[in-house]
Amino acid sequence: MSNSAGKYDFGMIGLGTMGRSLLLNMGDHGVAGAGYDKDATKGKLLETEDQNGNLKGFSDIAVFTSSLKSPKAIMMLVPAGKIVDSVIEELLPLLDKGDILIDGGNSHFTDTNRRVDYLEAKGFHFFGMGVSGGEEGARKGPSMMPGGDKAAYNIMRPILESIAAKVDGEPCVTYIGPGAAGHFVKMVHNGIEYGLMQLIAETYEVLKKGLQLDNEAIEKIFTQWNEGRLQSYLMEITKDIFSYKEPGVDHILLDDIKDEARAKGTGKWTSQVAMDLQSPIPTIDTAVAMRDLSKYKILREEAAAMYSSNDAPLKVDTATFLVDLEQAFYFSMIITYSQGMHLLSLASTEYKYELQLAEIAKIWRGGCIIRSVFLNDIFTAYQKNKDLKHLLLDEGVQKLVTASLPGSRTVLSNAITAGIAMPAYAASISYFDNLRNKRMPSNLIQAQRDYFGAHTYELTGKEGVFHTQWAGKS
Repeated sequence: MSNSAGKYDFGMIGLGTMGRSLLLNMGDHGVAGAGYDKDATKGKLLETEDQNGNLKGFSDIAVFTSSLKSPKAIMMLVPAGKIVDSVIEELLPLLDKGDILIDGGNSHFTDTNRRVDYLEAKGFHFFGMGVSGGEEGARKGPSMMPGGDKAAYNIMRPILESIAAKVDGEPCVTYIGPGAAGHFVKMVHNGIEYGLMQLIAETYEVLKKGLQLDNEAIEKIFTQWNEGRLQSYLMEITKDIFSYKEPGVDHILLDDIKDEARAKGTGKWTSQVAMDLQSPIPTIDTAVAMRDLSKYKILREEAAAMYSSNDAPLKVDTATFLVDLEQAFYFSMIITYSQGMHLLSLASTEYKYELQLAEIAKIWRGGCIIRSVFLNDIFTAYQKNKDLKHLLLDEGVQKLVTASLPGSRTVLSNAITAGIAMPAYAASISYFDNLRNKRMPSNLIQAQRDYFGAHTYELTGKEGVFHTQWAGKS
């Protein structure tokens, strides 16, 4: 794929960290790539970092587009929202019918739906593609979730497969489905990411406050866990965080970081659409809520001054409790993935995405932020039964859940008694306990709704819809 006659195989708009890293990855795999950014220094940096002579930076969009082979293939890696629409409008006069546009950012799936229809009507190929893995993944091999125009994806497939992460020799990229399926799956991926990060943060809280361990001891625990069934990218970076010190400083950087978590919105989007689809994802919802609560630093400090706190250590045997805590994290991790996969299953039906959950789990095993050993179990479950209603109904997963459940109960009961917040852990076990509840207390809610609003109710073993005049009855 050389740039014969000065023409390039692929174009990238946006040479920030992700765009530049992806393009450098392509250059390493023999792709002749052109990069565009209004900031000319970013194009020069691209050329400086290119070790293969395959890449060229541009700061003039017209010159950039004219440098590409036909049909032109261009990926946009710019902030989601109006900027994407602005870039599209700037590009259209410079493109020919049949050219390919790819949105590689974290666009909301409804925006992608709109752009699919808009660009198809104008004769252009377009697909939205989720990209996971951060800077390192983009540079060395990401997990990619393309959806939309399948013909356009098939044209780009050789390039995307060449740069994707590989697991067992297979690339971590696959066609996800029509319309905005790619961006929808990436959104849910990010929701799962929120849940897992919150679980790790709560684990840190109980290790530090409950067991009163120092940072070195906490690092050893995360390191040990990362060598077993909890092995994952997030666990790996967490252990690294607990050993990082700024030059000349005698304590880890983590201790200086303010406890206010930021977010770019993808977790919130996941919660919002899950509510629209009536798909319960309480662990992910809780993770979103706790990021929001963390931002009220002054309010939290005022509340802390008013209400006494218990800083005494947990009254447990540390070694035994750590075994329980590993079980509790494993259990809650399974529940978090299960909630995300169930949401994907319901969305696939509602939006006609025809998602292949086994393939999604398969491409998440490498390159992406939520990659973990447990994804092999998810892949196996859906490969065995592509119509599996819920991950927790798989017999293999059932055994893992049953074995780790006691540890979850032990950890939560001790933490709650001690006043240590573990909301994502609690949401996970409450979700599980109600999912396996043959008769929830929701019949009382229906009776209440009928009492105050005449909303009616249904009866067990009897067809029809009923209403009762409750007032005055004895």
